[in-house]
Amino acid sequence: MQIFKTKPNLHSTIVLGLLLISYAMIVIDNSVVITGLPSIKQQFQMSDSALAWVSSAYSLTFGGFLLLCARAGDLLGKKKILVTGLIIFVLSSLAIGMATQAEWLISARAIQGIGAAMLAPSTLSLLQHTFPSGEARIRAISLYAAAGGLSASIGLVLGGVLAQTISWRAGFLINVPIGALLIVGVVKQVSETPRHRGTFDLLGAILSAITMTGLVYGTITSVKVGWAAPQTLLCFSFTTLMLMLFIFVEYRAIQPIMPLTLFCHRERSGAYLTRVLYIGAAMGYFFFSTQMMQNTLHYSAIQAGFAFLPAMLLNFIIAIKVPQITEKIGERTLMLASMTALLIGMGLLSRLNAQSTYFSDLLTPLLLVGAGIGGATGPLTRVGLRDVASAEAGAASGIINAAHQLGGALGISIMVAASSQKTSLDGVALAVMKNHWAFVSGSVLATLAIVVIGFTMRRT
Repeated sequence: MQIFKTKPNLHSTIVLGLLLISYAMIVIDNSVVITGLPSIKQQFQMSDSALAWVSSAYSLTFGGFLLLCARAGDLLGKKKILVTGLIIFVLSSLAIGMATQAEWLISARAIQGIGAAMLAPSTLSLLQHTFPSGEARIRAISLYAAAGGLSASIGLVLGGVLAQTISWRAGFLINVPIGALLIVGVVKQVSETPRHRGTFDLLGAILSAITMTGLVYGTITSVKVGWAAPQTLLCFSFTTLMLMLFIFVEYRAIQPIMPLTLFCHRERSGAYLTRVLYIGAAMGYFFFSTQMMQNTLHYSAIQAGFAFLPAMLLNFIIAIKVPQITEKIGERTLMLASMTALLIGMGLLSRLNAQSTYFSDLLTPLLLVGAGIGGATGPLTRVGLRDVASAEAGAASGIINAAHQLGGALGISIMVAASSQKTSLDGVALAVMKNHWAFVSGSVLATLAIVVIGFTMRRT
């Protein structure tokens, strides 16, 4: 498969490999936990809302610290932040693998999210720094998006195999030797980026983290106490106030952590919002479909992991072919088609029951969701970086990844809340009903993504 028309030099290829593997480690880790969720729930005797925090704690610190870490890369050097992120990620992975209590596990996942917040914008910014604007950068970004899809499939299968044959802990402990090798490779091969003079917008970083946490916490809290409960309303009111204060602080800041000018570009703003919506649907899909397979359809962890494999391979193939597809039909059409595939897939998943079979009922929606994710990620990443000045490249990369993590945490929370309606059902019937309403809410998120694309992306 020809990726570059002009052959890149060996050093650029090595650097690209290190950056892609560093990014892939984040994605693999996030998908490894998916197939291990039923085992984690059973071992620690966790409720659905508590189990959601295993993913949400990671996503919240990931998204909450992304803007600060992206800004730190601009000021201190992106290589330095990448190496620091790798160290934190490796040590927290070790702590997760050794967890003996649910609180320990969730806390370590939160710390791991901070390491990921350093890795994600650094890898994307260093990729832009390594490859000049034009064909080389377009192909590199396509590989970056494709690496996410392939890594997710590897993580799902690996998580299932390890959870059943060894332990769910092995999926985290494997990060230790891989991360150590990456640290050595990055130190020796990756060049440091120029530093930009400026200051940290610490207040903006704190307010962004509080806003994200409040939004997700309020959604998860509604599962227990209801949407109209004073506790839920108070949480959302406080979150709204923090959001308004954050926007005010960023407007007044000399060097904001999230330059509001990045949102003056209609297509960029649309790309950020679309990312929140479709990642919300995608992460909720992973969270619920793996539990549906293991708890309702009685798949083993290995079977559940391999059940995702055809869809994730299709995801990878489409992501690789995105540049050629875009040349023929344009970014807007590709994104609309991808979100439509995601919507249809979520709708079909909402109709599954205990008698559903893999080839007749499950495979088609899995393939549709995989195709949707594969076709949307690359174009949304490119649009999110379009016309961004080099001094704000780190901030733009941070917003892209923050939207990704906010969408993941919020999507799981919304789908958990939607699936927790009061009912007299129990047993298998209750599990089927939970899956139905979860995927219905995911369909709503996909529909909203289509609407946003339709109104914000230009026809080409």
